Amino acid sequence: MYLSNFDEVKFPMKNKNHSSLVIIDDDVDLLDLLSAFFRQRGYKVSTFEDARLALDEIESKKLIVDAVISDLKLPVMSGLDFIKRIRTFNSVLPIILMTAEGSLEIAVEAIEAGAYDFVLKPLHVPQLLISVQRALHLNSIQAENANLKNLFNEQDFLGLKGIIGKSAGFKKAMELARRVSSSQASIIIFGESGSGKEVVAKAVHELGERKSGPFVAINCSAIPENLLESELFGYAKGAFTGAVGNKLGLFEEANKGTLFLDEIGDLALPLQAKLLRVLQERKIKRIGENQYREITARVICATHKDLKKEVEKGNFREDLYFRLNVIPIYMPPLRERKEDIIPLSEYFLKKFSLLNNANIKGFTKNAIKRLESLAWKGNVRELENAIERAVVLSNSEFVDVDDLPDLEVESLETKNLGEPKSNALFSINTIMSLEDMNKKYIEFIFKKNGFAKEQTAKELGIDRKTLYRKLKEPETSEVLLQ
Repeated sequence: MYLSNFDEVKFPMKNKNHSSLVIIDDDVDLLDLLSAFFRQRGYKVSTFEDARLALDEIESKKLIVDAVISDLKLPVMSGLDFIKRIRTFNSVLPIILMTAEGSLEIAVEAIEAGAYDFVLKPLHVPQLLISVQRALHLNSIQAENANLKNLFNEQDFLGLKGIIGKSAGFKKAMELARRVSSSQASIIIFGESGSGKEVVAKAVHELGERKSGPFVAINCSAIPENLLESELFGYAKGAFTGAVGNKLGLFEEANKGTLFLDEIGDLALPLQAKLLRVLQERKIKRIGENQYREITARVICATHKDLKKEVEKGNFREDLYFRLNVIPIYMPPLRERKEDIIPLSEYFLKKFSLLNNANIKGFTKNAIKRLESLAWKGNVRELENAIERAVVLSNSEFVDVDDLPDLEVESLETKNLGEPKSNALFSINTIMSLEDMNKKYIEFIFKKNGFAKEQTAKELGIDRKTLYRKLKEPETSEVLLQ
């Protein structure tokens, strides 16, 4: 009997699976049974009695196959020989071996040769089906990971993979990171939450002499104060209830590498004092120990807060501030890096299309305008979430406006950062003529475009001569010169 419990199999007959299988066995009856079983479940099946013929078809790429089921004992070429030949040109194709010999030695030899699984005869059909499904799932994940890796490697900035940005502010931050990467000076990175401060810290690490060491990151605001100390410095066995053994702190884990302390502005004052001592003496002491240990990790800090103001309020130690603020690097928010929005969006689109098996090719023109007009208060993190949502919800090949979240469109106050609300284009307290409104709007677009006349004329839908005439009008010129 070739199959055990064949009549008891209760799998639904689905036709959604388009995976291609090759089944190799010199027993024609078994080939017919397995072929019928898998075809009923939507698989494309090719059968061979001779492994050499299957090998030729696969190697010449005349046959595109997702998985192979092969008998171990075959005439002329055995299942093991078949696997070894396949592995010379295809290292990922999953191959499941069938055999009536259940010895451990044969199973080990098959797996070492490159078999994905080893199934005993008489065959138990549910087991074989599950093995095929798992093999195909694993292959899909491996292909997905390879595609993501290729996508990640396509992005190259300063020789670093996966760095995306072309705005002046982004380039300035990354260039400064490159220049200080080989120094021993303290670095602190300023920027709003989600703007990419950790990207800068990783760039410093990767471009410096410590790139072969670990990069260890911790968010100081995400861990309670009583736990953060033990995370940073480690503890000795018996130091407190629950300390059943010695624990390395992050300073030690990052030895010969980089320790990135994100949101350092939220660090409690007692820990600030201990951090200052560590930075000065380059030594740490685990909780519950009297022994000091040398550390070699480079410490890079980051914060979204204005530390000068925090010092004035008494929330941050002045001596620690001066110790950290040797080389400040500023990462601008996304609203100040308009040129980065679309490259980042395209990267996230490819990434989430691969992860969700979605065939989305790009954005419509209206979607691009929408992306560029949003305020992105959550910066790159918010943009990434928005693109993931759009990929999941989109029903077409191109992401449109309706697929994007209904976020707040960037206002005039946001564009002119720091300006009071009284400078808004429209106000219920001010009535103006159409002529004055026209002038105000020209001023608004001109400032938005950084006083670029050609781009302003294009957005207003007028020619440059008309724009030049409008800009020379007394009231407009006077306002723009202020």
